Amino acid sequence: MLRSSPALQNTLKSTPPENVAMKKATLIGISVSTMFYMSCGLVGYAAFGNHAPGNFLTGFGFYEPFWLVDIANVCIIVHLVGAYQVFCQPIFGFVESWSSKRWPQSGFIAREYPIAMPFGGTFNSNLFRFVWRTAYVIFTTIIAMLLPFFNDFLGLLGASAFWPLTVYFPVEMYISQAKIRKFSSTWIWLQLLSLSCLIISLVAAAGSIQGLIKAVQTYEPFQSIS
Repeated sequence: MLRSSPALQNTLKSTPPENVAMKKATLIGISVSTMFYMSCGLVGYAAFGNHAPGNFLTGFGFYEPFWLVDIANVCIIVHLVGAYQVFCQPIFGFVESWSSKRWPQSGFIAREYPIAMPFGGTFNSNLFRFVWRTAYVIFTTIIAMLLPFFNDFLGLLGASAFWPLTVYFPVEMYISQAKIRKFSSTWIWLQLLSLSCLIISLVAAAGSIQGLIKAVQTYEPFQSIS
């Protein structure tokens, strides 16, 4: 058995490098997301024009089949909970790190309380972390409830972040890494791609702002209008 072990190891397929695996995963993820978003956007606009509802499942006034709506709501919850953690953890880490450096002797901030978890070992809890994160979640939830025009607000945020984060910086980093010469054919095509996406972002932002202005005219706190 020991003699055959090296031979078996030589026949095992080695795992691909991290950059290759991430490139493949990113390509698949972006392709699937683009397919779904473009399908909803193009088909919805072709069928309903400007009257296309923000929520395709319930925006038409009926909730059948109910199981499909329930599955979609569960998927939205899973998606938003994960996205909320991704965006909030850097804020949590920054505030907690700054507070611990600013008040290192404070027991409220620095002291850890070990809590025994059944079948899970010991979990360290911090009173400041508990209070600060709870207050942050409550505050952001109230702000979200005060803004009933969710679709237009989300569209404005997406349009503002799309071009610089998704197009401009990746394109410029690729040009710098690959040492692409200015005014070469590849450089020109990349700049045209970046310019086209910038125009799309500006148009999307203008449409979202117009929707926000229209929604504010009939604004009622804690009421869903989109």
